[in-house]
Amino acid sequence: MRRSWTVNVRDLSVIGATGSVGTQSLDVIRAHPDSFRVVGLAAGSRLDVLAGQAVEFGVPAIGLAVPPAGTDAEAVAAVRQALTVAAAQQGRPDPVEVIELGPEAPARISARPASVVLNAVTGAVGLDVTLAALEAGTDVALANKESLIIGGEVVLEAARASGAALIPVDSEHSAIAQALRSGREDEVARLIVTASGGPFRGCTRAQLETVTPQQALAHPTWDMGRVITTNSASLVNKGLEVIEAHLLFGVPYDRIEVVVHPQSQVHSMVEFTDGSTIAQVSPPDMRLPIAYALGAGHRLASGARPTDWTTAATWTFEPVDHDAFPALGLAIEAGRRGGTHPAVYNAANEVLVDAFHERAIPFTGIADGIAAVLAQHSGADAGSASSRAGDAPAGPARRAGRLTREDVLTADAWARERAAAWIGARG
Repeated sequence: MRRSWTVNVRDLSVIGATGSVGTQSLDVIRAHPDSFRVVGLAAGSRLDVLAGQAVEFGVPAIGLAVPPAGTDAEAVAAVRQALTVAAAQQGRPDPVEVIELGPEAPARISARPASVVLNAVTGAVGLDVTLAALEAGTDVALANKESLIIGGEVVLEAARASGAALIPVDSEHSAIAQALRSGREDEVARLIVTASGGPFRGCTRAQLETVTPQQALAHPTWDMGRVITTNSASLVNKGLEVIEAHLLFGVPYDRIEVVVHPQSQVHSMVEFTDGSTIAQVSPPDMRLPIAYALGAGHRLASGARPTDWTTAATWTFEPVDHDAFPALGLAIEAGRRGGTHPAVYNAANEVLVDAFHERAIPFTGIADGIAAVLAQHSGADAGSASSRAGDAPAGPARRAGRLTREDVLTADAWARERAAAWIGARG
């Protein structure tokens, strides 16, 4: 979704505050104390870290998706105790007035008044966070790509209805957004999304059969969580980013290409109709796209170091090996079919990634399992073919009319069940 960002970002909520992107976002905010006020924080289960962040930034409302054990009163008391400890350690008062606990807590914090919500949750659970912010009329700095990918038109319609903006935080989409400022929409020929290739670049499918979870997590460039790092190794992440680019910028899939760039210096490019290609270049550091998103289109000092042009370097670009990494093509096909297909793709992958790390399936089983679940998905809403999986149940068909949140969540749950069944059938 291409639009000018003129909103003055001031009050900020960070959802997924204790994760990699969340903590780096707070690094950026820490460097600009006069530009931002953190009004909400939410996390999964890392209470001590969340409490320390809340005290440091004087945050009035916090949420924890997985609360401490015990009754509601005991859980609240445990949170208060953690805040008391953090306040004593920092020599600051406990600023928290509102404590939200339980699975819906991140979305409830997201719905509170703010100028922008930074959604840094990992996975499909970020959908309600994005929708809650948009429905409240709050701009969303989107690091949780899954919520846009699986929600599709549901998320875009919520943004249109409220007038709120979706601001990309992923380095690739931030790069595209920056490069798009070099020309008009009708001058754009192609979006070129770069991929590092992950730790298995150059491997054949046969070689990928025996790689280990530890090897999959040894990313050569980025320091990310387990799911995202594994997705990078399988190119699932790049497939999701192609869908996200299509939804954010309205460019057809046949004009979005992926190229492998192992040095991770060129974060993506835009080719224009006159033959010019504009690239955004910087050493890999998420603080740069985070700062650009929070600056509402204006550049803030991010703390990221610039490229050292005085040192000799070589950058290379390679085509994707689709035989070894079929997950990319599967994602693009799911995106083309639309409807609930992206939700099915994403949900199946999340289950299959866990199975790989539990050594229940080989690395190649991630893409194989995604393909099997997509084949079972009838996707009547997107006009796909009927199930090709024999007697396996077809995917849930959407009701007549527009895609809804309930359609997405139903497809998500169905895909998780089918992925688990596929894993179980392998013995």
